[in-house]
Amino acid sequence: MVIAIDGPAGAGKSTVARKVARKLGIHYLDTGAMYRAFTLHVLKNHVHPDEIGQIRRLLDTFELDISGGGVRIGNENVDREIRSEEVTSLVSYISSLGFVRKKMVELQREIGKNRDIVAEGRDIGTVVFSQTKHKFYLDATVEERARRRIKDEKSRNHINDVTKMIERIKARDSYDSSRKNSPLKKAHDACYIDSTNMTVDEVCDYIIKKISEQKQE
Repeated sequence: MVIAIDGPAGAGKSTVARKVARKLGIHYLDTGAMYRAFTLHVLKNHVHPDEIGQIRRLLDTFELDISGGGVRIGNENVDREIRSEEVTSLVSYISSLGFVRKKMVELQREIGKNRDIVAEGRDIGTVVFSQTKHKFYLDATVEERARRRIKDEKSRNHINDVTKMIERIKARDSYDSSRKNSPLKKAHDACYIDSTNMTVDEVCDYIIKKISEQKQE
């Protein structure tokens, strides 16, 4: 069973996906963390975003491990580093590169091949696991997403001004939805959830209820 949760930045995908996985006792796959880890790898190797050949070569030797609940590059835990402002500002571009997405999709499908998972990202229901019938598109108003993102990032010394965060989220939405490779969009058969006025538990309970109904169809 694959449960696909897509949606824009700040919609609460990671929090919801992690909790749904825990409630169901299955594996949680944070695909965004995979792209962030590779973006961090590019930065650590001092490769300029325009050096496509260099980025491709880095991908060939990229050693990612997300099996232990954390994110590791080689033997190094990078859970905190992948959430840095520097990574955040570059990850949309790196993840839009066709060869990067191709490699990550291969890894994601391999992870979901022999286990039940909850996977979240921006192209899970449309590309990575398009055949699953358990698809959800999690959304909220841009104002609410900005407030959530600020609350989530307070301890990391990121943006704490709502207006600035709204601008950043709008820019991210525009980039993600207009990119050539795997743009952000709702799968035609995905269940749309506006979580603006919902708690995390309410969203999780709704998703689990819908999955139960879908299994009976």
